[in-house]
Amino acid sequence: MRAVLQRVTEASCTVEEKITGEIKGGFLVLLGIEDADTTEDLEWLAQKIIGMRVFGDENGLMNKALADINGDILLISQFTLFASTKKGNRPGFTKAAKPDVAIPLYEKMIEKLSALLGKKVETGIFGADMKIALVNDGPTTILIDTKNKE
Repeated sequence: MRAVLQRVTEASCTVEEKITGEIKGGFLVLLGIEDADTTEDLEWLAQKIIGMRVFGDENGLMNKALADINGDILLISQFTLFASTKKGNRPGFTKAAKPDVAIPLYEKMIEKLSALLGKKVETGIFGADMKIALVNDGPTTILIDTKNKE
């Protein structure tokens, strides 16, 4: 699994001119899932997301996590995080999990993050043509890959 965490002051997802999810402060999380991903990857990544200390403290240092700021999450599925760009200029997506594998893991990630955060996680719609709006705070953008745990 790969996740791009963007610290935001606000973010929203719109599908067919309807807002499907929106947050004020917190993380916009773009989540890519590949066939090799497991529940263990999901558990590890969810803990990392919740525990990531990139929010400012009283001294302006990145020492606070989502819970410390009562932050929210907007979780967006994004298979393009597994784009292969080695050959030519047209990316390949063969490493990205097909919907029958990706959808259950995406739904479990929503549940896990909601449980850890203690509140609803906002989302897009899996497989939809989504329009994402955000104000990146910092900017602060973090890439996490479960295949690089060490």
